[in-house]
Amino acid sequence: MQTTIHSSFLPHLDPEESLAFYRDVLGFDVRLDVGYEDMRWITVGPAGQPDTAIVLHPPAANPGLTDAERAMLLELIAKGSYFGVNLATPDLDETFAALEAAGAEIVQEPIDQDYGVRDCAVRDPAGNLIRIQQSAV
Repeated sequence: MQTTIHSSFLPHLDPEESLAFYRDVLGFDVRLDVGYEDMRWITVGPAGQPDTAIVLHPPAANPGLTDAERAMLLELIAKGSYFGVNLATPDLDETFAALEAAGAEIVQEPIDQDYGVRDCAVRDPAGNLIRIQQSAV
């Protein structure tokens, strides 16, 4: 049996800001942009990896959420402590410089970690933590 990751989900608070970050700053392809009433789901993914995607979704679209749960969820997202994703790049310093020049919220500058990777961290427009590691390739 072989199992792969097809898509992961990250909440967005403003679809246009998130679209600009993932498309224009990270250089991801926009694979799907679906609207329903006042909500949007945007699927993005790295060029050259058509089988892997991130779905940027409205966080409180679940009809089963209570008002209190919805408020708590939005509070966690605003704090930047709810969701995140790890990405990889062959040149971390170049990627970090591009993120910094684009005005991304910097959480951690590039550093060699004790556990053997070199990485940095930024937040996307919704506050999601994006860790970027330098790949060996």
